[in-house]
Amino acid sequence: MWRAAGALVVALAVACAGGAPAGSSRAGAGGAPAGAGALTPALSQGERAPAGAAPAARDTGSVGGSGGAVGTGGAGPGAAAEREAPPEKDSLAIGAVLTGSLYLPLIVADEAGYFAAHGLSVEVSGLAASAAAQALVAGSVDMYLGGATAIAAHLAGNDIIYVGAAVDKSTLMLIGEPGITSFPDFRGKTIATTSPGAFGEIALLQTAKEYGMRPGEDFALNYSANSDTVYAVFQSKATQGAITSPPSSLRLLDEGYPLVIDYYQRGLKIVGPGLSVTRAFAKSHPNTLKAFMRAYLDATKRVFDDPAYATDVTRRFTKLDDPKLLAQDYELGQKVWNKDLTVDRAAIEVVLQNSPLPNAKDADPTEFYDNSLIAEVNATYGARLFPELARR
Repeated sequence: MWRAAGALVVALAVACAGGAPAGSSRAGAGGAPAGAGALTPALSQGERAPAGAAPAARDTGSVGGSGGAVGTGGAGPGAAAEREAPPEKDSLAIGAVLTGSLYLPLIVADEAGYFAAHGLSVEVSGLAASAAAQALVAGSVDMYLGGATAIAAHLAGNDIIYVGAAVDKSTLMLIGEPGITSFPDFRGKTIATTSPGAFGEIALLQTAKEYGMRPGEDFALNYSANSDTVYAVFQSKATQGAITSPPSSLRLLDEGYPLVIDYYQRGLKIVGPGLSVTRAFAKSHPNTLKAFMRAYLDATKRVFDDPAYATDVTRRFTKLDDPKLLAQDYELGQKVWNKDLTVDRAAIEVVLQNSPLPNAKDADPTEFYDNSLIAEVNATYGARLFPELARR
């Protein structure tokens, strides 16, 4: 662990608060497999090159009124150099699942100095989805970067929303033990997944519906804190299947386990990681969030433009040394890193349609996200970084 201006402190001793549902097992204690690890020290100043866009002039404006969008009004498309309003607070506590290339822009935003360039000091801790909502409501973290937790928390009565989507397509893969080739082969068997309500479970519930199967009756779920423990549980033969994301999924495929379903190929829309905050925080800290978004977009451009650097960060962050797996992990990242950070309504609808929570089906998807802040950032700063998106 280390601290510096804009320092990222990654604590991969993941919080595991909360129990598994009755009748389901949680991953046991024990060391995480290779692939979990703490971020190595920052690059030297000579290596902390910006993505090619200097911190742009900043939007000004005031927080919107009660209800509706939390945005600040901002300048319209094509506006030239405004001045960035200073963040309402210059330090952010972030909770994140921290698995593989999905989170690479977050790591790069600190390591390459983008958070610091936008006036932020960011501290990131590994946080299980089961503990995230409580941490947000209690104020022990300002933002959570994860999957469907924000939706489940909102359905439970907490005013937690997405203000951005760092990834909006799924990289989940369902992998089985030798001999399993289709989803019905899991009848009477157990599948390892992450926390209850996370996208692994949502994807499995959607697929189970397609085959007329029900969890708890036709197959069992084994819940774990993160994809690294899913990997370990499956490797221990405690389950006959695992639904997980890179790099864990890539390691399992490389070890010869059969791929049953590739959810990216199926076109599954997700928000994961999404930028989750309380609505109150979004209303009171719009400039802080926009500074975070600009830095995140800088880092996203860097990982697209500089594959060698991005792959090296992944190698150090995940302790993954196999060049083939690193290349595959980066290739998957290129497919799903979201250049405009905009939340897609369809990704919310997928969760609501497949959630086991009784109030999910009738919920209004628009209550779960607010794109107003990222729309302001994209109208000017994002358009300069990714002009191809501005032309769409």
